[in-house]
Amino acid sequence: MPRTDSRTSLLVSIHDVGPRSEGAVDRLRGLIEPVTGPSRYAMLVVPNHWGEAPIIPGSRFATRLRQWADAGVEIFLHGMFHRDDQQHSTQFSRWKASRMTAGEGEFLGLDYNTALDRLQSGRSLIEGITGRPVSGFIAPAWLYGNHARAAIADCDFPLAEDHFRIWRPRDGKVLARGPVITWASRSASRRASSLAVAAAARWLMPAHRGMRLAVHPGDAAVPSLVRSIDLTLRVLAARAPVRRYADLACSSPAARTERTSATPV
Repeated sequence: MPRTDSRTSLLVSIHDVGPRSEGAVDRLRGLIEPVTGPSRYAMLVVPNHWGEAPIIPGSRFATRLRQWADAGVEIFLHGMFHRDDQQHSTQFSRWKASRMTAGEGEFLGLDYNTALDRLQSGRSLIEGITGRPVSGFIAPAWLYGNHARAAIADCDFPLAEDHFRIWRPRDGKVLARGPVITWASRSASRRASSLAVAAAARWLMPAHRGMRLAVHPGDAAVPSLVRSIDLTLRVLAARAPVRRYADLACSSPAARTERTSATPV
């Protein structure tokens, strides 16, 4: 097993946090917190999941969101609706929209003004509830179009991430590189693939800066995924210290500056 050094880190996040996923989020918290501690992880919050689960200021869920933020959990904006309602103009974008997610790549095909409006509206809602700035923006399914990238940069979010890197949107500085270990629960084949990838990561993945583990509400309902998440988290946490995304703001010499390349859409 690779030994840890000052350049390594493990970042842990719970995706798709909202009123409809509250029970699953609590189960995932119960899985994560014995390893990370009560606040050393991030929550990716969806203001109105699929237009059916709005976070209402003053509601019980909003109060809980404020409590999590007060306790030190890092709160990210994670889209506005988490639903892709666009007609994609290129074959590659259509492939990503259909194969890399189940109709949830919300920011893959948005025009600039729509992306900007959703970013500003979502940010205003969450910051009004938590009373503090969001930690950054992470697009649903980690999918971004050119216009979305431009809008995120203009909003000056502290951090953004995709499948392979974490960067600072305003200048494109890459703060960490490394794949995301995640699980998919929506079909038997995807569950099997997720379990295989996680098993390989436990034994083959070297410790490095920006190693990430991300879980979703659907994972909590599948016992085999829960066991895999628990084992993978413990193995990776033994290789590298669990850190906060905010730690990346103090960029190490290993982090280098480059402009993130936008994928044509």
